[in-house]
Amino acid sequence: MSKPGTYTRDDVVETALRILDEFGLADLSMRRLAGVLDVQPSALYWHVPNKQTLLALVSDQIIDRARVVDHEAFNQDGALDWKALTLAESLALRDALLAFRDGAEVVSSTLALGLGADGALARIRAGIDAVCSDGEIARVTAESILFLVLGQVWHEQQRMQADSLGVVAPAVAAHPDDVYGTTDSGRGPADSLEFGIELILDGLEKKLATTR
Repeated sequence: MSKPGTYTRDDVVETALRILDEFGLADLSMRRLAGVLDVQPSALYWHVPNKQTLLALVSDQIIDRARVVDHEAFNQDGALDWKALTLAESLALRDALLAFRDGAEVVSSTLALGLGADGALARIRAGIDAVCSDGEIARVTAESILFLVLGQVWHEQQRMQADSLGVVAPAVAAHPDDVYGTTDSGRGPADSLEFGIELILDGLEKKLATTR
């Protein structure tokens, strides 16, 4: 069995990210990972006990690489623009998910299994917690936004992959340029997501106003 000293857990996760981006989640196996690292599959267990743990570490890395949002930039005269902050954090997470093939599926699966990716929810809750003292309402609101982000990105990534294989009808085909901005046809995915998040936040604002 190979000794763990020749590579670190960070090396394992970084290699897994490269495999994910090149081949997709379906081909991210412990055997393929071991082959790229040029070790026996059993050697990986020095660092990750199973594939579920590996995917959790990959998921956390995807989230950690989201651009940093300067919260102070949303403070004007001592008042926090919590809706704008929440939107900025949500869109930063969207970009991070899009940066890796199947990024949304990896993070969504990890969340569903309760193995990690908590950083995504924490980032979205930062602005919400500043105005909502009810922890349950804050949690549900943040989860609704996170699930919206994950669902939309997952949908776009699936469509892009299917389109690359020529199995999507031209009318609904998705291309990278379309995903990252507004297209000639009108509202792009990023704009639609922003609108959806704003609707959720407007609903929370009205809820808070009626309970004060």
